[in-house]
Amino acid sequence: MFTIGDFARLGRVSVRMLRHYDGIGLLRPAAVDPHTGYRFYRAEQLRRLNRVIALKELGLTLGQVRAILDDTVEVAELRGMLRLRRSELEAQLAADTARLAGVEARLRMIETEGRMTSQDVVLKELPAVRVAELTGVARSYETPEISTVIQPLYPELFRRLDAAGVAPAGPGLAWYEPAGEGETVVVHAGVTVAAGPSTARDFAVVDLPPVPTAATIIHHGPMDEVGRSMQALASWLEANGWRADGYARELYLDYCPDDPAQGVTEIQLPVVARSRE
Repeated sequence: MFTIGDFARLGRVSVRMLRHYDGIGLLRPAAVDPHTGYRFYRAEQLRRLNRVIALKELGLTLGQVRAILDDTVEVAELRGMLRLRRSELEAQLAADTARLAGVEARLRMIETEGRMTSQDVVLKELPAVRVAELTGVARSYETPEISTVIQPLYPELFRRLDAAGVAPAGPGLAWYEPAGEGETVVVHAGVTVAAGPSTARDFAVVDLPPVPTAATIIHHGPMDEVGRSMQALASWLEANGWRADGYARELYLDYCPDDPAQGVTEIQLPVVARSRE
């Protein structure tokens, strides 16, 4: 048999962890010296220890691990537990991937500071437009949060339009607005249509009002990097005496879901002259 220290080294865990596992009945020592209280373990107990560690790393609680190893959990219940954990890990991975993309985009924006140009900002009037739309709620205006919500909305919107026999009459158009108190945001994924509203359809049709004056800039590339275009737009507004007067729209001139780097988007921000404040 092995002392608790030797067994801990073989199992690559701490002595403190083994004592805790003993205390909760998860992994009892093979023997305990009645005089010294020293714990001793057999080599075959490494199998149970390895299973404990593997199940724990899946995110299961120690109580769940003990129930599984002691065969008190039905196979169907175990399968459900593991499937739920798999879904949680997949969601976490997707969130972490989106967050990493956002950090990289911020880094690229910082690296281009001082080299951006605002000469392509154009003031224009935006006519009223009718769009079919689906909406979702993002946790904040952060680009990864917006991307996670809006990306699945467009394929679903196009699917529903096709099923309803409604053809797009122009490019996609997205915009955002606060969902209420806090940082949550309502994400609108729309596309220009000629059809009127109908309660029989599973998407909304709304009329966006005209905008007397909008400052617009063309953004090339993925929307994860839109921050650099927004920064250029902000610099132009500050230098030319304008201020924002509403929420920006994103008009997808060249929508490239399979290759976002080739995308072309016009950012449209309603503005008023500062002298009108």
